[in-house]
Amino acid sequence: MFIGVDVGGTNTDAVLMDGVNLLAKAKLSTTPDVTEGIVAALTEVLAQRPSDGTVDGVMVGTTHFTNALLERRQLTPTAVIRLCLPATTLLPPLVDWPGHLRDAIGGFTYMVPGGHEFDGREISSFDASRVADAANEMLRQGVRAVAISGVFSPVNPAHEIEAAAVISRVAPSLKITLSHANGRIGLLERENAAALNACLGDVAAHTIQGIQDAIRSLGLEAPLYMSQNDGTLMGAEFAARFPVLTISSGPTNSMRGAAFLSSVSDGIVVDVGGTSTDVGALVKGFPREAAVAVSIAGVRTNFRMPDVLSIPLGGGSVIQENPLRIGPDSVGYRLTEEAMVFGGGTLTGTDVAVAGGLAQVGNPALVQGLASSLVEQASLEIQHRIETAIDQVKVSSTDVPVVLVGGGRILAGSSLSGASQVLRPEHGDVANAIGAAIAQVGGQVERVYSLESTSRQEALAEARDEAINKAVAAGAKRDTVEVVEIDEVPLTYLPSNATLVRVKAVGDLAGKSRS
Repeated sequence: MFIGVDVGGTNTDAVLMDGVNLLAKAKLSTTPDVTEGIVAALTEVLAQRPSDGTVDGVMVGTTHFTNALLERRQLTPTAVIRLCLPATTLLPPLVDWPGHLRDAIGGFTYMVPGGHEFDGREISSFDASRVADAANEMLRQGVRAVAISGVFSPVNPAHEIEAAAVISRVAPSLKITLSHANGRIGLLERENAAALNACLGDVAAHTIQGIQDAIRSLGLEAPLYMSQNDGTLMGAEFAARFPVLTISSGPTNSMRGAAFLSSVSDGIVVDVGGTSTDVGALVKGFPREAAVAVSIAGVRTNFRMPDVLSIPLGGGSVIQENPLRIGPDSVGYRLTEEAMVFGGGTLTGTDVAVAGGLAQVGNPALVQGLASSLVEQASLEIQHRIETAIDQVKVSSTDVPVVLVGGGRILAGSSLSGASQVLRPEHGDVANAIGAAIAQVGGQVERVYSLESTSRQEALAEARDEAINKAVAAGAKRDTVEVVEIDEVPLTYLPSNATLVRVKAVGDLAGKSRS
């Protein structure tokens, strides 16, 4: 059996799954202390566990790391060292970061000789002494983490690896992130992703240890896995090294859970929560990845991220009259205290849904006095916003299946413009936790190859092997790993017949069976 947990801004959801069978579920208000909410949710589903049932794994998706960046809280003093000279000096590291976030991590940057051309040739020779000098300076400045980036390191990571070895020898206390390990082609965006990962090191270690302690406090010996933002899982140790990969894991969990519950592999998922609505596209059962740079806390990155549109609309959205205004303010996790149907004094999206006959929650008698014109106008506006979001996510005018999930899905009507059918699968209110529980383990690689020095078949084979090895390193059982996505993009603007290859592989958890 597996337990899936998803910590959102409003609710913490948990499910207990035995293969494809849902045994128990819980939906509780998110607590200020994340671990307290997780313990409460785990306790509720464990109380419904069969007497002979053994929990083989706990899978957790959380917004905690995203919130740490947004709130600039518990961030590790971080330096960035770029292997580049004499190139790229006009755009130094962290150049495009918001000033308040750059200051929060210290803003220490260094540029030293090194880096490669697109075909793997050196820009300049690696200089170990310059890297050692930078490492000593980091120690004097109180730096505790360092992001190492090299020009075109996804093509040739040799200088990044050498720099890491030097820093480990000179300053063994520093936590190191290598940009080629979690970013794609594109120096600034990849470097930014590495720096974000590095500065989350302390909060990641604290949070993951806290969740593990919470699991042990309940008498569970099951290993912990964290949700990644591509809809797959990674082990706790791997997650502590790469916390940035958990960002936006909530929407991906919902989409994977929606695909599982509805049997829709290609379509649109609308996840309506208490504060926001996430709309994304399913492609072969996995979230469609963003094709452009994605901003995280105001920082441009280019590592894998789901192509999800978020709008400030949910069951807790505050509704004001004269003129009508829905959100962006929300009562959030205080919904059951402040919404009118629960005896509160704040008009919310949930109140309108109940008054309009779309749902039966709380005490409907408490909203009977709402003006019918207000209810109708607000319902139409909510419907319009959801339909507009669906239209923005679609890539064609053709109607497609739309799957509604999340606790706030009661806001949507029975039909939606642009939808060939509207599906409300059973247990869709905890689709995010189900998505975490049924997730597989993934690995992904993106590299540029020169087809003058290697054949296309050799390049594809090398990329496939690397993606499979990454999935295994993240915790997948090797004989279950399969390649689910291969993209080739000829880079006509580069010489040497260059091509960009991207491969994604997924597999079941090592030693576990999901069937």
